[in-house]
Amino acid sequence: MALIVQKYGGTSVGSPDRIKNLARRVARFKALGHQIVVVVSAMSGETNRLINLAKEIMPEPDPRELDVMVATGEQVTIGLTAMALMELGLKAKSYTGSQVRIVTDNAHTKARILRIDEDRIRADLDAGNVVVVAGFQGVDENGNITTLGRGGSDTTGVALAAALKADECQIYTDVDGVYTTDPRVVPEARRLKSITFEEMLELASQGSKVLQIRSVEFAGKYKVKLRVLSSFEEDGEGTLITFEDPENKDSNMEQPIISGIAFNRDEAKIMVLGVPDKPGIAYQILGPVADAKIDVDMIIQNMGADGTTDFTFTVHKNDMTKALGILNQVQAHIGAREIRGDDKIAKVSIVGVGMRSHVGIASQMFRTLAEEGINIQMISTSEIKIAVVIDEKYMELAVRVLHKAFELEEA
Repeated sequence: MALIVQKYGGTSVGSPDRIKNLARRVARFKALGHQIVVVVSAMSGETNRLINLAKEIMPEPDPRELDVMVATGEQVTIGLTAMALMELGLKAKSYTGSQVRIVTDNAHTKARILRIDEDRIRADLDAGNVVVVAGFQGVDENGNITTLGRGGSDTTGVALAAALKADECQIYTDVDGVYTTDPRVVPEARRLKSITFEEMLELASQGSKVLQIRSVEFAGKYKVKLRVLSSFEEDGEGTLITFEDPENKDSNMEQPIISGIAFNRDEAKIMVLGVPDKPGIAYQILGPVADAKIDVDMIIQNMGADGTTDFTFTVHKNDMTKALGILNQVQAHIGAREIRGDDKIAKVSIVGVGMRSHVGIASQMFRTLAEEGINIQMISTSEIKIAVVIDEKYMELAVRVLHKAFELEEA
């Protein structure tokens, strides 16, 4: 008998029929003697509907009151899910995040989990119940309802699995696992049987939308075994995310060099040209940007022969106008000759733990792109990742040729 946490996303609970399918799946696991905790998101589209409703009243909704409102989406789903389980003759209890006592900080709309009081859940499981918990939400120390940000239900599932020391956390979604890249871009993309936490974290941070990055960080920190599965398939092993590839744990020779390719259209490039090349200039540029809560991704600084330097960095596309406004205000102070923005870029990344033991990966990537006439504007590397910024119009071509060059379609 195992203790399993199953998380179902918005598409998986998007209608009464899908909730009934979810209940039948849970019943099969329960019939095998497993203890099951189910974490659900709001029905697909519901959170957006609630946010838009709030904006009709208040264009910039108060964060505390917005959390109170959007948390109701999951409350509807847990009630419906518990009822569907009862209809199948199972004992079930539903809980909101505040009832479970998923305690968070007080950063409304983007709260972080501090601790979980799991005693009530354990008691219900021991009594034979399937426990249904609302994802995406918690409560702060003062009893205020909080939410964890978009994709937060993944984090709820992983956090509960960690607190309960579950045998596995299963993330059910509208895809049947983690692929070498998005099959909509590369039809030959292949589902991975397993992938390491390091690789999944890099893929998530570089643009892969399968799992929310905070959930992967949480799983890695607390050593929670994760599996990504499809809500719409009766069977299937999905993709196991673990610390080492169970198929290759005795031999690194068979470890694929590259596990996947991620891409991101949502970045913009900002160039601060002709600033004095002196200590502290990077802080003078990025300090005001950071103070405005704008996240910076890739950074490049090029030294010029005339005693000046060009400073280039990327931000989320939605933050480009705000960042440019901030930099225009300090342009005279930092002595910049010119400030430009470009939101017609894309980031493409190759990821794989096999990079550690193979040389020439970067040169193969750069040669492949050069052969297609794709110019590289920025480069960022880590031990298991190489990311490049290119013109947005070449993004899909770049993903396809790299996928082929590294033979990711091969079984």
